[in-house]
Amino acid sequence: MKKILSFAFLFAVVCAALGQTKVSGIVLDDFGDPVPFANVIFKDSSKGTITNDDGRFYLESDERYEALIVSFVGFTTQEVALEKSVTYNLEITLPQGEQLKEVIVYTGKQSKKNNPAVDILRKIWNRKRNNGLRQFEQYQYDKYEKIEFDLNSIDSALIKSKLFRGMEFIFEEVDTSRVTGKTYLPMFINEAFSRVYGDNVIKEEKENLLGNKNSGFSSNQNIIGFVNDLYADYDIYDNYLKFFDKSFVSPLSRTGIDTYNYVLVDSATIDNKWCYNIIYYPRRKNELTFKGDFWVNDTTWAIKKINLQVTKSANINWVKEVYIEQEFDVLNDSVFLVKRDYMLTDFALSKKEKSRGIYGKRTTLYDNYAFNIKKDKGFYDEEVDPYNQAIYERDSAFWAKNRLEKLNEDEMGVYKMLDTLKTVPKFKRLYSLGSILASGYVEVDKWDFDYGPIFSTFGFNDVEGIRLRAGGRTYFGPNDRWRLEAYTAYGFRDQKFKYGLSGKWLLDRKTRLTIAGGNRRDVEQTAVSLSATTDVLGRSNASSSLLAAGDNSRLTNINLTTASVSFEPFKNLNLSIGGIYKTFKSASPETFSLDYIDALSPTGISSELKQTEINVTLNYTPGRRTIGYGVERKDENDNYTRSFLSYTKGVDGFLESGFDYEKLQLFYARPWQVGGFGRLYTTLEVGKTFGEVPLSLLSVVPGNQSYFSIYNTFSQLDFYEFVTDTYATLHIEHNFNGRLFSRIPLLRKLNLREIIGVRGAWGDISDGNIALNQPAFQSLTLNPNAIAPNEKIYWEYSLGIGNIFKVFRIDFNFRGNYFENINARKFGVTGSFGFYF
Repeated sequence: MKKILSFAFLFAVVCAALGQTKVSGIVLDDFGDPVPFANVIFKDSSKGTITNDDGRFYLESDERYEALIVSFVGFTTQEVALEKSVTYNLEITLPQGEQLKEVIVYTGKQSKKNNPAVDILRKIWNRKRNNGLRQFEQYQYDKYEKIEFDLNSIDSALIKSKLFRGMEFIFEEVDTSRVTGKTYLPMFINEAFSRVYGDNVIKEEKENLLGNKNSGFSSNQNIIGFVNDLYADYDIYDNYLKFFDKSFVSPLSRTGIDTYNYVLVDSATIDNKWCYNIIYYPRRKNELTFKGDFWVNDTTWAIKKINLQVTKSANINWVKEVYIEQEFDVLNDSVFLVKRDYMLTDFALSKKEKSRGIYGKRTTLYDNYAFNIKKDKGFYDEEVDPYNQAIYERDSAFWAKNRLEKLNEDEMGVYKMLDTLKTVPKFKRLYSLGSILASGYVEVDKWDFDYGPIFSTFGFNDVEGIRLRAGGRTYFGPNDRWRLEAYTAYGFRDQKFKYGLSGKWLLDRKTRLTIAGGNRRDVEQTAVSLSATTDVLGRSNASSSLLAAGDNSRLTNINLTTASVSFEPFKNLNLSIGGIYKTFKSASPETFSLDYIDALSPTGISSELKQTEINVTLNYTPGRRTIGYGVERKDENDNYTRSFLSYTKGVDGFLESGFDYEKLQLFYARPWQVGGFGRLYTTLEVGKTFGEVPLSLLSVVPGNQSYFSIYNTFSQLDFYEFVTDTYATLHIEHNFNGRLFSRIPLLRKLNLREIIGVRGAWGDISDGNIALNQPAFQSLTLNPNAIAPNEKIYWEYSLGIGNIFKVFRIDFNFRGNYFENINARKFGVTGSFGFYF
């Protein structure tokens, strides 16, 4: 019996092997140079790929094929026999030659005129708004999405490395990528099943999540948020496709003929539809472009198949390769609907061929389309319930019914493998280290407590000298209904302890009804933001002045107590009402004064302010997506507009409060994706204080005396250089993402990115406020004729170079006017670090 079973197993393995074909290699010309973008297909099939920038390719199929057909315009087509089912490292030479006489041959840069491929492209443009879901007033469909992360380039050296000692069992799940031909080890998988509804008339769309399942990281919101933002939906008919916060020119774009070369190479019948095959590749290097091919129907001019590969020279960090393919189903003679969408990203520190990295793969399938079933607007306005735990606990029967594509053995094994892996002590340590670096907190599961943030442990300023800080928060899970946070800090120069304590409680998750409160005693730099801080636990802005331009001792001792209630009457609209009690006093009275005229003081001057305020704020963030539903949520995206309106009423006489006044402030920030020309950031702030108040309550135009680039501050202004009670500021910054440098041969390979910025501020201050604050203004040695920039707008501009060594940015900042101000800084250099795609 055992022999029979063994024979049956061996027979099954052999049959499976015979039914597969795997092949990889490189395509060269007569001179031994790689041929990029060459077509490689299995003979007598439509399954194929194109070579990459280095002429390399990998192709596989579950069926057995005997030969490859390799072709490219201007070369003689070659047929390569495949003697074995698995053939790696083929070297194929394409001799120079012409195709059949009636076929026009295009090589190198293609003409935009008399090019049949471009003629077809124009027909696609004319019909693209009439293709797909746009043809119907309403639509709905099922959507299944599978996202997977894999460790790639698995070899014996990695398997035997000390890193994986004790975890060797995980390599039993190693497989080979059908796109790149590299071995990989699945490490994470997430499945989601949804029903999507849309209305083209009222321009609304809604997605109801019905099931979600992943392999052990459901509580890690950082991973989930990254995945959701990374793999946002896109439409290949759009002019620009957004990936990694960058806009890639679509090969179907109206600007495509200026960006790509197009070649008509074939025609064939696919699913009973006659289609043309067009390959495309970039006209220039280092731009955000693709290479690949697509099949288009000859009557509807709708796309039947398309694949897109990001060129290796594209100015994008930490990504070695991106491969996308979409297939469309023929509903009837005129309707082509997306059926399958696949995207593979190879994340790596280096773009070298043999570098090891992580695959991120998304497969999305669509089915059960239905049309013109009208639903009222209230259906779309009603928010999907994010608190239904059953969504995340669906049984195997649910997934067996609703998976539109079965998991293969390796994918099924991920669930079991990770369940086992999480019990291995070494993996727990590695996972904890990664979590600390990502969140900044050290998890102490035994006490449901997180220590941190660890990046705020050390600081320095002119008042405290060396500053040490320790703190933490309660943490039972990412969806906690309540949270407490606290910290303490000590300055070795002033020999004083500081502290902060806060708490918040989510009373109702549907309306986001939350109460919060806290107290903070600390040293703070209060002239870095026009919006006063009510944060009792963030890192002190005074603690980063180890390196500073000019005098950086204008610091304030603050004692801030807050209590508030907030709720969301509508999605992304937050209303908050609170009370604030605060005291302000100079932390360095020898060099910085907050004195003001006080008729009730024995000396006629007061140095300390005590003030009670009532504050109402309205925060509107349309387009914002969040993850989690606890008292704290995290943003899933950053490309949304923010409008912030604040009204503050100063209450005189309550708890020794000294002033009666009103303050209105409006903040508006919006990012703009400017097609293929990068991203524009704009921020507008306006405000007015009604009444006479001390310097601590006035609006200071935010300066920046550090050597770090801080957006929404003025790099060439000192702290308290301009003081206002009425103000307006505008910040404009544009990142071209290397669009200009990519056209300069000597700079092209450096993948640098150019940034320009312009900043302006106008403000005024009443005679009453000038008189009230004479002691402080004299101490600040402000220009008496320019306390506020009211006669002319203060402005400055900057020229920046980003992506230096992939992590560094440097800005050259220039002051535009007010050079007569004391110690005015005409020019400065600032920099910043960051990890950006």
